[in-house]
Formats: sequence, C-alpha cells, structure tokens
Amino acid sequence: MEISREAILDKTHYGLKIYAYVLRQYYPNQTVLSVKGRDCGITRNPFNGGKETLRIHIDGIIATHRDTELEAFKGDVFDFAQYHFRITDEEELFQKINKELHLNLEVKEKDELEWLNEPDDTWYANCSFFKAPVRNVFPSETLRLHQVFALITSDKYKSITEELRAITNVKEARKFKANRFDYVTLSGTFEKRSDNNLLKHSNLLTIDFDHLENLQELRTQLLNDEYFETEMLFISPSGDGLKWIIRIDVSEVTHSEYFTAVANYIKHNYNIEVDQSGKDVSRACFLPYDPTAFLHKRHQAL
Repeated sequence: MEISREAILDKTHYGLKIYAYVLRQYYPNQTVLSVKGRDCGITRNPFNGGKETLRIHIDGIIATHRDTELEAFKGDVFDFAQYHFRITDEEELFQKINKELHLNLEVKEKDELEWLNEPDDTWYANCSFFKAPVRNVFPSETLRLHQVFALITSDKYKSITEELRAITNVKEARKFKANRFDYVTLSGTFEKRSDNNLLKHSNLLTIDFDHLENLQELRTQLLNDEYFETEMLFISPSGDGLKWIIRIDVSEVTHSEYFTAVANYIKHNYNIEVDQSGKDVSRACFLPYDPTAFLHKRHQAL
C-alpha cells in the first residue's frame, strides 16, 4: 500500500495510534489513552505543561483533539504530530510517521527534478530593527536572524554593554539601557512597534531568564533541550540573564497562547518562572555584546 493520508489513518485506527505514540514519548510506562467508543476522555497534554487538558475524539474518519484550557489548541492527528516532530511539510511528515510507527507503507519515488516546480517554502525569520532610544517605535530596517547574531557577536555594542554592567543602581541601569541600546522585535516585522501593527510574524518566540545564579548550566541545558530546538541564545545586556529564541508555529495557536504553553513547559521541566513580558508579540529585545552567542546553523546558511 502506498503512503498517503488515508493509508496512514487506516493503519493507525483513525490516527489514535499516532496520538498514543507521541504521548508515550513524553509519558513512558503510563496509560496515555483510554478509548471508549469514539471518545478517549481526558489525558495529559505535553504542549500545555503536562496538564490533563487534552481531549481526543474520533470525528468521522479521523481522530481530532482539543485542549480544555487553550482554546486555539485544536486540530486533527496530523496537526498534533506536527507539534511533536516539528515537521510542516506534509509528505515529510507522512514519511516520518510511517518510519516511526513501522507502518511499512511504500514511499512513492519522486522525480529528481520535481523540486524545480515546487514553490520556495524556505523559512526566513525576519524581524524589525530599531535605533535607540526605546521610545523610538519606528523601525529603520528589516533584519534576518543571522544579521542580528552578527551585531551581537561583533564589537558594535561592546562598550555600552560594559558601561551598563558597571552601573550598580538598578533604576539608573534601566534608564541607561532604554536610552542607549538599539533593539529588535524578534517575533516579527512591524510598521510601528505595537501589537496592532504587526506586518508578519517570524514564528520566533523569545523566552527571558533573569537574574540567574547558574547561567552557564542553564545555557547548556537549553541548547540540549529534548523538545525545543534553539534558534539563537545569548546573554542579556545585564549579564546575569539569558535570551532563548525558539521556533513556534502561529498558524494554529496564537503567540500569547504559545508563550503560556512554553512557560508552563519551562516551569515543569526546569522549575523556573520566566519573564511574562514575552507574551507581547511586539516585545523589544535590546542588543548587547555577547561573543559566545549561539545561532542555529540553518540561519548561518541564509
């Protein structure tokens, strides 16, 4: 049988076996689904901090889900698989499910030159760049992530970063940063820095960790996180915090809802409360000097 949406559903009992497979990756040696007719009741949602808020149901010929807390977290089994495997291409997702669940479906051979006729779906993470001070809400240009990384790792902000970290008065330091540091909106491009003036979301989310005592230890843990792949990671202007930039998908879940889910994940897995300001899509991210910053190789090639 050739691999297809219908064949996968046929082999996985409407997709329930896919839900069970994904959930077992997070909760091994546990009963993750209890099927009663066409309903599976409530189970834990790994994308909402492990809360028992996930309801799975067979809707016609396909299993679907929704979260009792996150209104926008809903869809069918293939949407759920995308969250886990982090694969948006349908054909690639089908092949991944086929391989991981050992469905033994035949993969259609593809014409080697067929890709020439396909649209360019390369992901470009664009953001708006703003000149200091922070009260300036009109961007001067659009940057990609590798360009932001180049600014951070260069000497451009070295002197003002050192000046900021030498200021001991908290109020004075905050004022200095607001007046002297250029900044970007990593979650997208804006006509004006305001949630209502978003032009296009970048599918990036910034998580701020402030006042860390174990900064290097957490940095290593984040780079090796088993679920979220780091797009960029650098030390905050203050020198005692981290800014962790990860990829999200806002096509089904809003920015703020995704932030809440990730914040719950961080609390559950790292026992850390993150800065709630990341919930705002137009959040300003000040650009410091950090020669040790990390950038995912996919952006280095763009």
